[in-house]
Amino acid sequence: MMQSVTRRDFGVAAGATGLALGAAGMAPRLLAAAEGRVVVIGGGPAGATVAKYVAKDADGALAVALVQDTSPFTTCFYSNLYLAGYRDFDSITHDYDALREAYGVDVIIDRAIEVDPVGRKVTLAGGRVLEYDRLVVAPGIDILYDSIEGYSKAAAEAMPHAWQAGPQTQLLRRQIEAMAQGGLFLLAAPAEPYRCPPGPYERACSVAHHFKQHNPNAKILILDAKESFSKQGLFEDAWAKHYPDMIEWVPGEFGGKVIAVDPDAMTVTTEYETYRAAVANIVPAQAAGAIARQAGLADDTGWCPIMPATLQSQMNQEIHVLGDACIAGDMPKSAFSANSQAKVCAMAIRAALTNAEAFPPRFRNTCWSTVAPDDAVKVGATYQATEEKIAKVDGFISETGESSEVRSETRAEADAWYASITEDVFG
Repeated sequence: MMQSVTRRDFGVAAGATGLALGAAGMAPRLLAAAEGRVVVIGGGPAGATVAKYVAKDADGALAVALVQDTSPFTTCFYSNLYLAGYRDFDSITHDYDALREAYGVDVIIDRAIEVDPVGRKVTLAGGRVLEYDRLVVAPGIDILYDSIEGYSKAAAEAMPHAWQAGPQTQLLRRQIEAMAQGGLFLLAAPAEPYRCPPGPYERACSVAHHFKQHNPNAKILILDAKESFSKQGLFEDAWAKHYPDMIEWVPGEFGGKVIAVDPDAMTVTTEYETYRAAVANIVPAQAAGAIARQAGLADDTGWCPIMPATLQSQMNQEIHVLGDACIAGDMPKSAFSANSQAKVCAMAIRAALTNAEAFPPRFRNTCWSTVAPDDAVKVGATYQATEEKIAKVDGFISETGESSEVRSETRAEADAWYASITEDVFG
């Protein structure tokens, strides 16, 4: 059954994750007055949310420090809309002022370089050492450059991945805008798991929207390591409707897996063929952020196994791992998922450190994809924690052939969600 999520609904759903929400406006807290110390590594939709809700609902009992390596923060979610020209860069960029001023979070702009789980300490690149009673590790993803021969951080300056938002996103947009008329835009999509499963295919729509207006003879080639992808029927329907003959998708079994690149020659090689691109958007394999792996929280997959009900690490129960870095069962790696997990995690931390009441955890996710200026599709589900994993309970997805009114409403709903989630995370 289709569901519609408004901005108000998102706020209601936020409270339904099992949190007893406190008053929004709180003066900064003196760390010396706190009874417990919580350190959060990572200031995205997982880390910033858990820092806010621990500080907000612990009523001064817990001192919360948030370690984030860059500020302001640019959201990877909705960055495709910047590439399309639907939004400007400032609209997807957010600061941490409200976390400091309204919730008393000690926001530290620095990079965590070492976790000492025995001594319960986090060392920062600037030399500061933070002690903790509970640690939250939410570092997002690392790009595995060496998963494709010839790809590297240097190569990404010619062939951007733009899968960590910021300068890479701006670089890709400049390349799209400067691309020669009739040129080839090549997008390499990775095997699962990776951040935002529908993201590469929404990106193809965003780039196609730009080309339709400014470079109508351009072509988009998606080389995919997979045999299928999220919302595939909806995307293929949208490509045929809005961008006929512009987008081609090649699955892995027919030579879609990229094995090598040459940024100097601007060539991309698969098992069967080599392509020369005007712009190459290379999205390689990914893993949990480096600090999670350094701390011994990841398994052989490069991702972090967790205890489903509390997001505690299976490797160390005084550490919680959430967001893109964790193995979240049926939940996809998305901003909505990260925000939902963070509220469950905050509840678990308050229960452990302050004896606050804990409720059965509930998780939700919805992912919207904009396929044209007034056309968006969505997929979503609710989840519960079992002993084995975070398991899907039920779900919904847009249908092909929906009316323009329904799609327009879904598009407006997506914008309302972005406003709500960024306010919830950062404000």
